[in-house]
Amino acid sequence: MTIKPSSLTPIGAAAPRLTSLSHGGGCGCKIAPGLLADLLKRSAPLPFFPDLLVGNDTADDAAVYRLNDEQAIVATTDFFMPIVDDPYDFGRIAATNALSDVYAMGGKPIMALAIVGMPINVLPHDVIAEILKGGESVCADAGIPLAGGHSIDSVEPIYGLVAIGVVDPRRVKRNVGARAGDVLILGKPLGVGVLSAALKKDRLDSNGYAAMIAATTQLNRPGASLAALDGVHALTDITGFGLLGHTLELARGSHLTARLRYADLPWLPGVVDFVEAGISTGASARNWDAYGEHIHLPSSLPSGARALLTDPQTSGGLLVSCAPEVVDDVLALFHADGFGAACVIGDMADGEPRVDVL
Repeated sequence: MTIKPSSLTPIGAAAPRLTSLSHGGGCGCKIAPGLLADLLKRSAPLPFFPDLLVGNDTADDAAVYRLNDEQAIVATTDFFMPIVDDPYDFGRIAATNALSDVYAMGGKPIMALAIVGMPINVLPHDVIAEILKGGESVCADAGIPLAGGHSIDSVEPIYGLVAIGVVDPRRVKRNVGARAGDVLILGKPLGVGVLSAALKKDRLDSNGYAAMIAATTQLNRPGASLAALDGVHALTDITGFGLLGHTLELARGSHLTARLRYADLPWLPGVVDFVEAGISTGASARNWDAYGEHIHLPSSLPSGARALLTDPQTSGGLLVSCAPEVVDDVLALFHADGFGAACVIGDMADGEPRVDVL
């Protein structure tokens, strides 16, 4: 059964499709990595703060500020335009995505604030209320209060969170610090951007939609437990820059070559077929333009491989770089928390900072 706009907009026939009100959706509406890097170069360097353990110098997932020898604050914010038309699902996805950055630093969320921008004269108020309820439900699932926030009247619908967490400063995990010989493990299947593009074209059936929602609303809770393993050397999550972009950040920060085994990558149902049918996102092409010169793709890969590997993920999985002797422990943590698709996808090797796809 193909999902029609009416079935994704349960709050009355007058409500427009949420995705029709935005020029991009989910993490696919991030500023392109090349442009973002150029803008950040123009910023003044931060003064030195000895207790700021993680700032913006390595494009990490969140800021970390040490309070004392045993406690540090993890702070992040994430928000975007709709990736789906169901308002409750949109709120859930956006909130899950925002909290992911706390988990990716090895932290535990303790509180969130809502970021809300809505076209008040376009969207029915009960639709907006459903978006907020979706975010509240995820915070409840994470065991934290949604303690406030800020709202504006916006041309496009925007929702997300400021997420605050805590971590032991000795257990902070960053997107740097991987070691040669490490194994790369991915926690969630890929292809969210492709499925969202198929949804906008009315090509996504109910099973595909259910798989996308299940992946994007699954909290990356294993992050805190992973941080407690001494053999876990680096941690990040895969979002708007795609698998290649975030793996490249890991390679650059660690001064190593990342090697991904294409045949071992997990995909959401139907993703490969959609790409072969010509369905992908504009953000995928922008991602490649920004970092493609640092990627080696063999000619033997399928024709759609580049679009798949650069596909922007919304609320994507954790990427773990760990010593070979803790691979079983890492996989066990993922699987025990319901991440059945978690698997080994590659390794780290000596070499120039780049990503080789094998």
